Parts: sequence; C-alpha cells; structure tokens
Amino acid sequence: MKIALIQQSNTANRAENVAKLEKNVRACAAQGAELIVLQELHNGLYFCQTEDPSVFDQAETIPGESTESFGALAKELGVVLVLSLFEKRAAGLYHNTAVVLEKDGTIAGKYRKMHIPDDPAYYEKFYFTPGDLGFTPIQTSVGKLGVLVCWDQWYPEAARLMAMAGAELLIYPTAIGWESTDSEDEKTRQLNAWITVQRGHAVANGLHVLSCNRTGYEADPSGITNGIEFWGNSFVAGPQGELLAQAPHNQEENMVLEIDMKRSENVRRWWPFFRDRRIDAFDDLTKRWRE
Repeated sequence: MKIALIQQSNTANRAENVAKLEKNVRACAAQGAELIVLQELHNGLYFCQTEDPSVFDQAETIPGESTESFGALAKELGVVLVLSLFEKRAAGLYHNTAVVLEKDGTIAGKYRKMHIPDDPAYYEKFYFTPGDLGFTPIQTSVGKLGVLVCWDQWYPEAARLMAMAGAELLIYPTAIGWESTDSEDEKTRQLNAWITVQRGHAVANGLHVLSCNRTGYEADPSGITNGIEFWGNSFVAGPQGELLAQAPHNQEENMVLEIDMKRSENVRRWWPFFRDRRIDAFDDLTKRWRE
C-alpha cells in the first residue's frame, strides 16, 4: 500500500493553511497514495502556547466544516484521510480529535486524544478534555488503523492496546518541537528520544508506525517564551523499527512511500512477543504506582 505523510508549516491564516493542505493531498494522491496522514491540529497554529478563552472559537463540531470539505476531497481523489481537529462536543467540552475519512468521503471513525500534556508552551489541559473513546482501531478500506495523537506516542500501553485490538498500523498526528532556550545537546536528546520510543512501539507490536509532525517556527503570542521551533522529522518505521523514510526538521515535505502490509505477519512469527506475554502477572499495570 502506498501511504503519505504531509509535514508542513502553518500561519495564522487558516484558509491558506487548508488550501495548502488540499494542494499537498492532491499531490500525494497523484503519486498513488491510498492513505494520507495530516499533522496534529493542521488547520491553524498550535494555539496551546498560551491559555486564551477566545481560542475556543476555533473549535468545530464533528461532523462539521472540516469533515465536509476534506470528505469531499477524499471522495474526489479516492483516498483515506487522517485528520486532526479541535472538536467542540458541547459548550465547555472540547477534545483534540483525530478523524478518519473513508474513500467515499464518509467518517470511518474518530479517536479522542487520551493523554493530555500540561507543560510550558504546551498548555493542552486548558483546552482539551481527555478522550473517552478508548484505544479502538478504526476499520477502513485500507486496513484497521490504530490512530493516536502526539503525547500518546510516549505511552507503550496505548500502542499495545491498539495492537491487541487488531490495529494493522499505528498512526500519530503530532505537533512537537524545541523550546528555544534548550541547549543543542538537549535538543538532540529530545528528538532522539521521540524517534526511539516510537520505533520501540513498532518493534514491540510488529507494526508499521507513521508519525506525522509539523515543521516551522511559531511565536508565543504572550511573548513570555521565545516560541516553538517544530522539529519536523516525520517518519515511517517498519515492524522491526527500521526507518523507511524520514523528513528533515526544517522544511515542508510530502512523504510518499510504499509499505508491505504483509510484513507484520512474518515479523510476529519470528518474534512472537504476543505469545510470550505474561498476562497473568500484569495486573499492577492498572495502578498509578507500586508501593
């Protein structure tokens, strides 16, 4: 199957961002991509650098404007699209939600981000209620997709539960970058940790991992920090953690490549991690800590 990841930079002009996304989706489809993944909160800036109640006006319902417009695009091109939206569920109730659109433009399913960070410049708990849909893969015409979002990518439990539910791919729309005051050594450590932990999910579960990050610099509207330089490096890893493709950190890129969906079966036969799991001894995983 041919898949694509769209790594792009955004501005405050949402219409321009969406137009650029549409252009890139068309370019990927023209190269034969059947599954196209967009980055986290792709329609606008990463607004979580500050806590601003007026930002909630950017949220939209699902179904809504984005699922209709991108749904029409998916239907026209005959592709499966993975979106990442700021969902308004009800007054005062908002989620960071990934939506999968089928080739006919319909909504195949959605996933609400489960792990919500609260760090300097990443004040997501102000905006997003933790997801309540669980770790449930989404069935599509191209396979069963285990869609997670950004901060979820640090948690092996999330990847494992998706795999246990039959996910055939792990997909992570992402918005992560460097804080400007970090040293170059620290920036390198952070980036390598981000890549390594996700490659580990591929190895532990015998699945391809598709991680789609944004790139470019976005200023802090409050001026308190020096903003975020998103580190790009979107990548695809194979079922043994092998890097199949990787984008640069500082430029936009449409990554289109073919992956072998049958490889997971072979890798799991060679490395039968699921066979050897000691599920009789794992009860403590549901505890916060072991005293």
